[in-house]
Amino acid sequence: RLQKLKDMFISKFGSAPKFYVRAPGRVNLIGEHIDYCGYAVLPMAIEQDILIAVEPVKTQVVQLANTNSLYLDFSASVNNIQINKTKPQWHNYFLCGLKGIQEHFGLNNPTGMNCLLDGTIPPSSGLSSSSALVCCAGLVTLTANGKTLSKVELAEICTKSERYIGTEGGGMDQSISFLAEEGTAKLIEFSPLRTTDVILPSGAAFVIANSCVEMNKAATSHYNIRVMECRLATKLLSKSKGLDWKKTLRLHDVQTKLGVSLEEMLTIVEEVLHPEPYSTEEICKCLGISLEELRSQILSQNTQDVPSFKLYQRAKHVYSEAARVLEFKKICSEAPANAIQLLGELMNQSYISCREMYECSCPELDRLVDICLQFGATGSRLTGAGWGGCTVSMVPTDKLNTFLKDVKKAYYQTNVQRLALENNCLFATKPGRGALVFVEA
Repeated sequence: RLQKLKDMFISKFGSAPKFYVRAPGRVNLIGEHIDYCGYAVLPMAIEQDILIAVEPVKTQVVQLANTNSLYLDFSASVNNIQINKTKPQWHNYFLCGLKGIQEHFGLNNPTGMNCLLDGTIPPSSGLSSSSALVCCAGLVTLTANGKTLSKVELAEICTKSERYIGTEGGGMDQSISFLAEEGTAKLIEFSPLRTTDVILPSGAAFVIANSCVEMNKAATSHYNIRVMECRLATKLLSKSKGLDWKKTLRLHDVQTKLGVSLEEMLTIVEEVLHPEPYSTEEICKCLGISLEELRSQILSQNTQDVPSFKLYQRAKHVYSEAARVLEFKKICSEAPANAIQLLGELMNQSYISCREMYECSCPELDRLVDICLQFGATGSRLTGAGWGGCTVSMVPTDKLNTFLKDVKKAYYQTNVQRLALENNCLFATKPGRGALVFVEA
């Protein structure tokens, strides 16, 4: 693959690349939609990745090309980075990483670059192809400009810079992309960012299956609406408990300030919030603010016109999912004889909560989860933002081969479009390593 990339680079730019940067995709085993609420998540890096060949150049121009002809070439001055939020195209994710590093160091005359990208992560599949590209671009820019940062600093800069494209993400994807280590999943905690190794049971494989429904977080408002619903739930819960609600931003902050357990937070949600959707008028009334203040001080740009929000369901999902993450880690550490069953049950509970409380599934994901459970997975759930993308299933290793055959037959071979994609759609994966730079000897 590297040789092929090098040959293409030479034919494209007329000279050889000076270095290569790789950043992996990820699968989140449990802990969906809670990183931006401040809670720990439990992902692992996958073997699929973004690989970029790079040559720093004297002109102050970045030239981007892609081995996949569906993605068009792009070039821009490195001194005038414009990121278009309205139509998120592949090069904009590269520009996010580039801009993040430039701004961090205040680079006035950043190095120009020729870059050729090759990706093996299925796009818009919930395996974090966009964040891997942002991380890869950040590391490319850092290296080309002769700067250094720790992996934690890089993860934090890339988390912030991905927001240039309009997605209010939480930091899981960028953190695992940089901090992953081969052979172990990671518990990732935020503020401050830290990771703990989580050794998965040896008798189980994790299988990723793509629903073949594409979901681009930056192109739809589903994702940002959920972020806002969690933010609004935070404000209402804080106010009801006499906290400074204007300064309380995430559901995790409410728990910390009250000094209670996740179970107690679930009880508070039941007491304070009602299951019916909240209109913007009711939210303003609860907080004692005007609609103008709500829009300018709390809501994001692309959620200004949403007429109502579900706060009870979203908060319930977040607090229960945060508890499942800790339980998952505890089971992995204690390794009881029935660990695979127990972890599978947690994955199933997580999926039901994503489907019912967070409403981020879709009919194809529901069908795929059913098929995976039917053919021997002990647990199966959507992974990534949802509304399409992939499922991750825990499968006893002795059942793996028949499982793959049966799922292929039941989900992919019944549909012409899926059949065309099936080779990249269904695979077992092990925890892979994080982002790195390599130079040819």
